[in-house]
Amino acid sequence: MLPKAEAAYFAIADISGYTNFLAAVELDHAQDIIADFMDVVVKGLRPPFRLAKFEGDAAFVYSTGTIDGSLLQDAIEGAYFKFRRRLRDVRQASTCECKACVAMGDLDFKFVVHHGEMVKQKMGGREELAGRDVILVHRLLKNSVGEKLGGRAYALYSDAAIRAMGVDPVAQGLIPHQETIDIIGDVTLWVRDLEAAWQHDDAQTRMEVTREDAYAILEFDIAAPRQTVWEFITVPGQWRKWWDADDIIEESGKGRRGVGTKNHCAHGNHTNVEETLDWRPVDYFTVGITLPVPGAPRIIMTRAVLDGPDGTSRFELRIAKPKPKDRAFLDGAAAKFAERMTQAVAGLRSMAEGRQPAGDVMEEPTPARSSGRFLTEPVKSGAQG
Repeated sequence: MLPKAEAAYFAIADISGYTNFLAAVELDHAQDIIADFMDVVVKGLRPPFRLAKFEGDAAFVYSTGTIDGSLLQDAIEGAYFKFRRRLRDVRQASTCECKACVAMGDLDFKFVVHHGEMVKQKMGGREELAGRDVILVHRLLKNSVGEKLGGRAYALYSDAAIRAMGVDPVAQGLIPHQETIDIIGDVTLWVRDLEAAWQHDDAQTRMEVTREDAYAILEFDIAAPRQTVWEFITVPGQWRKWWDADDIIEESGKGRRGVGTKNHCAHGNHTNVEETLDWRPVDYFTVGITLPVPGAPRIIMTRAVLDGPDGTSRFELRIAKPKPKDRAFLDGAAAKFAERMTQAVAGLRSMAEGRQPAGDVMEEPTPARSSGRFLTEPVKSGAQG
């Protein structure tokens, strides 16, 4: 029987500066550094993506089915932001002065994303993805975007991926681009400047209600990956499936979820309005909630998703401390909210736990480290350097 074609998103996370880095530094430290950064990025991409294979200085990932456009872009950018935070943390904590540790700041990532068809074929005892679109996403790695952005990190989306996501690239500030690929021809593309996106994200003022500062906390354990829970609590179509609102209308001017997004949650003749004040996928987001009650205070709440043991998650709702004059109102509202949320999360738990995992059949381990030191501690000078 011939393999069946499937629609899929394809993405490649490619390390920039890889060849020069390996040629100029000590191999043992270099391989540890590369493996650590690749591990951070791949974990940041899944789900919605699953790993097809490592390809030297790149990771090839894919995802079948429909993906919310904002969620997919958050996965790409979130993986890059995690790399930048990891790079900063390791460099600040490291006292090693070997060439590899000194030069790690020259490494960066670029991402190429495409949507098309593929087939799975057995080759050499394992499944491989094949097809014209698999070839195309790899060909797109060789492009002239670096010249346009001056060597900065970027995410390059094919127009096919943009259309499949259903987003407006112009409204979102993506840069139009064109490449001509041998045999395939002209390809329309859109570019996100990831360096600019990182600078903007890093400069944002965080507004997280921490456990220590919270007036009240609701917490629920869910036997599903953090990214799955995040999707169910942020994407309106998924949110409506378990929350008791009659409708949830999302208002985000550029079609991209984030700070400033407003969700109108209709309950009969009344509508609660939630404005996003802080957005940190897939860790937490903070909202200001306006209730349709005269004199009601604005309620500030952080919804956080944390890693639990063995692939589980903990969903926390942390309510900010009110002004003294608003405490009586908040106490009454919080009690009713806690009862509703507890009932609703039973449905959320059932849906999230019942979802098929993002398929690990083709998964392979992250490239091995020689010592594992980057997983648990910064690099030290001396014997390890």
